[in-house]
Amino acid sequence: MALSKNDVAKVGLLARLALSDAELDTMTRELSSIVGFVGQLEKIDTSAVEPLAHPLDTQNVFREDVPRPSLSTAEALQSSPRHDGECFLVPAVLGDTGSA
Repeated sequence: MALSKNDVAKVGLLARLALSDAELDTMTRELSSIVGFVGQLEKIDTSAVEPLAHPLDTQNVFREDVPRPSLSTAEALQSSPRHDGECFLVPAVLGDTGSA
């Protein structure tokens, strides 16, 4: 499938790219070539190939996700420079809220 200059210009617009006429010509040729290579994959019989999430055999190296006791509120706040007894107090990022 060959792409038209209009197709590539639209993709460039969506990607917020300002393409000159020379760049548009080059990108049209290159993207048409890429789409052609992808089109070749349609000819391959993959009916006997199992779907893969990853090309390599992997195993989960993370610990079991089980609930366990956590810090109490007082323990979590004890090293905080500013808190109100329940929450950390931090400087406002999006404007002055008056609470921090």
